[in-house]
Amino acid sequence: MLPLLFAAAPALADNPRIVDVQARASASGWTFNVTVAHADTGWDHYADGWEISAPDGTVLGHRTLTHPHVNEQPFTRSLSGVAIPDAVQDVQVRAHDTVHGWGEMQSFTLPR
Repeated sequence: MLPLLFAAAPALADNPRIVDVQARASASGWTFNVTVAHADTGWDHYADGWEISAPDGTVLGHRTLTHPHVNEQPFTRSLSGVAIPDAVQDVQVRAHDTVHGWGEMQSFTLPR
């Protein structure tokens, strides 16, 4: 059902959406695989990053996206080495685009 939503997306891009988050811990910190959906139209309007933050708003990690993904939707990018305090069980994930700014935050419970 989800692919039909993407196929029916309007031609004009809206806020970027987080559609999936996967995370795993290692000795060097957490690795996040984040899937973003955004109707990128080219260099003038595209999803240009996403971030992981603690519940109090502290940014724990930021992934910059350096080019449009017009023909690759949704797309997944990774960020490694994210330091997350032991007391933090849930994080917030949100994506950014070059026109609308930050999209809606999605809560994610860390697999501990």
